[in-house]
Amino acid sequence: MRSRLVLHAVDSHTEGMPTRVITGGIGTVPGSSMNERRLYFREHRDQIKQLLMNEPRGHSAMSGAILQPPTRTDCDWGVIYIEVSGYLPMCGHGTIGVATVLVETGMVEVTEPVTTIRLDTPAGVVVAEVTVEGGAARAVTLRNVPSFAIALDREATLADGRTVTYDLAYGGNFYAVLPLDAFGLPFDRSRKDEILAAGLSLMEAINAAGEPVHPEDPTIRGCRHVHLYAPGATARHSRHAMVIHPGWFDRSPCGTGTCARMAQLHARGELPLHTEFVNESFLGTRFTGRLLGTTEVAGRPAVLPSFTGRAWITGTAQYLLDPDDPFPAGFVL
Repeated sequence: MRSRLVLHAVDSHTEGMPTRVITGGIGTVPGSSMNERRLYFREHRDQIKQLLMNEPRGHSAMSGAILQPPTRTDCDWGVIYIEVSGYLPMCGHGTIGVATVLVETGMVEVTEPVTTIRLDTPAGVVVAEVTVEGGAARAVTLRNVPSFAIALDREATLADGRTVTYDLAYGGNFYAVLPLDAFGLPFDRSRKDEILAAGLSLMEAINAAGEPVHPEDPTIRGCRHVHLYAPGATARHSRHAMVIHPGWFDRSPCGTGTCARMAQLHARGELPLHTEFVNESFLGTRFTGRLLGTTEVAGRPAVLPSFTGRAWITGTAQYLLDPDDPFPAGFVL
């Protein structure tokens, strides 16, 4: 058996969405912050991301997380988030997967009933509180980075000439939020291709008109997520289809999307602090969120979100690269 590299991984899924947690084989990525490490990896080691996420080792909706030593003394681990389409500042379902893997592999000191893990992410410090029973992670509650609404009732003109109205919010990534009814489509997985195309058309229009930029970090930019909520969605229980660049659905309820949705609802005066909000995915899986308080981001009103979900470990693996492999970076078909 020959290989140019050996990458150690623990695979999991969070409410249906995969996270390939890379526990060894990478080494410490250069950078004085996790965001600098994210940008370095994107610039200099992207082939490894492609190898892990693309076929034949991954698939079109694959995502993962690379464990790193933290760059902050107040954190336990650092994380670089990867997926087929690129590198996220923060990933909610991925962080639940990371916290579950850290507990169930003994990579952190485990205490029952709750193990608290502080994670150094490109978007900031994220705190994971893992409910532990008999050494097993039963649920993970994340206290995410400050989230905020960018704009309400903004209009976009699509390539076909139609105009739709949407809200724009940030929860670790930027999200366009609007009812699926705006496209005249039913909340029906048999119509998924049309729903996907609708979300991508709005994403393209938003970025063409001027991609959103985080007010404190210009490297966090662009709308690559569109949250299409179903008829009957409320500020207490919302179903949605999450369209993600370059063309797939989030299988989970989407953690950063849940935070952005809560920030959007709070900005509209519909979701008070300390009020339970159930966010349901296209698969029917759920995250339960709540807003813990308010703050500001660059003078903009923001909220402090948390949400709870669960991950399950699905396997362990060593991923190899044979020197003669014709697809050293995998492929996308």
